[in-house]
Amino acid sequence: MSGFCPRCGSILPLPSNRPTINCYCCNDPHKIDVYGDMKVEYSIYFNQIDTPKELREKSMSKRIKKEADLEGPVVERKCPACSNEKMSYATLQLRSADEGQTVFYTCTKCKFKETENS
Repeated sequence: MSGFCPRCGSILPLPSNRPTINCYCCNDPHKIDVYGDMKVEYSIYFNQIDTPKELREKSMSKRIKKEADLEGPVVERKCPACSNEKMSYATLQLRSADEGQTVFYTCTKCKFKETENS
């Protein structure tokens, strides 16, 4: 099979410009023909330069995401840090199954977090 050492069966290193390849495991030298018609392909990706319009659109989408990045539904609950009247919440079962769940509250204004065991 191409790409494997004929002696020990381990995977051979990728072909290089050298005429022989040494096996990682048994250190046997093999001719490049051991790869058969196997081909190696490389792709290089470059970062795209954003135009001013694309930068504005990204900025707006970040703001929208920030508003939608709440941790769950919003309820009327007073934040102890900033006295805001709205907090989002999420629940998890952190303790054993016969005990209540843990509620995580996050202030929609200052992002203060608090927990409550129900």
